[in-house]
Amino acid sequence: MAFVRWFLGRIILLLNFIFSPRSVKRPADAQAKIDQRTQNMSLYQFEACPFCVKVRRAMKRNALSIELRDAKNDNTHRTALQNEGGRVKVPCLRIEKEDGSVQWMYESKEIIAYLENEVVAA
Repeated sequence: MAFVRWFLGRIILLLNFIFSPRSVKRPADAQAKIDQRTQNMSLYQFEACPFCVKVRRAMKRNALSIELRDAKNDNTHRTALQNEGGRVKVPCLRIEKEDGSVQWMYESKEIIAYLENEVVAA
């Protein structure tokens, strides 16, 4: 079963590479504002997870610069996800708010909707 998961993961990554979406082009000042909004965000993810790929594709499509944290291979990130987020489930968007509070968002559809409505459209 491990081989099947590994093999399917590689197919997902290959297809993502071949059919990678194009990033939206914005004026430099508009892109700088969006980069400012995403600087306190990080995405905890597994490289070959299909839901993580879905979120990363949305990030690329919207030209969002969000730090990627590998929770599968990096024990520090995995521990932070478990201890601070409450569970090891990916994708997980960590949002550090201006008041210092931290929000952990786990569902791919919810993450994409948040990024498109609160970051891109704001």
